[in-house]
Amino acid sequence: MLYLIAADCVLVVHLLFIGFVVGGSFLAWRWPRVIWVQLPAMIYGALVELVGFACPLTALQNYLLRRGGQAGYRGGFISHYLIQVIYPPGLTRSMQIGLGLFVVFLAVVGYGGYLRRHGPAWALRAGH
Repeated sequence: MLYLIAADCVLVVHLLFIGFVVGGSFLAWRWPRVIWVQLPAMIYGALVELVGFACPLTALQNYLLRRGGQAGYRGGFISHYLIQVIYPPGLTRSMQIGLGLFVVFLAVVGYGGYLRRHGPAWALRAGH
């Protein structure tokens, strides 16, 4: 039972991480220091989709599910939980690349708005 609870906790963390990767650049408008955490997270999230390697949170969740007596799922987290809702069944490589490019696009829009609001000099000061 504890393994299944832990798997659910990993699921929640995974969803929060994906939300941060996708929309975290907009948080910088209010909290500029978030850039130093979100930018590497966004790059990592985009690489997971563009290169096609598995996120360690997926492996951890599958491990916990198996330890809890349930079957792990095939494919990645996004294909198992999100693609089935948003797209027809079956994640293709082109869909993965599209998702990765979408993450990069949202970051460009978010950071572009940040720079329009604060200017590039503010971005440099945000790290101090």
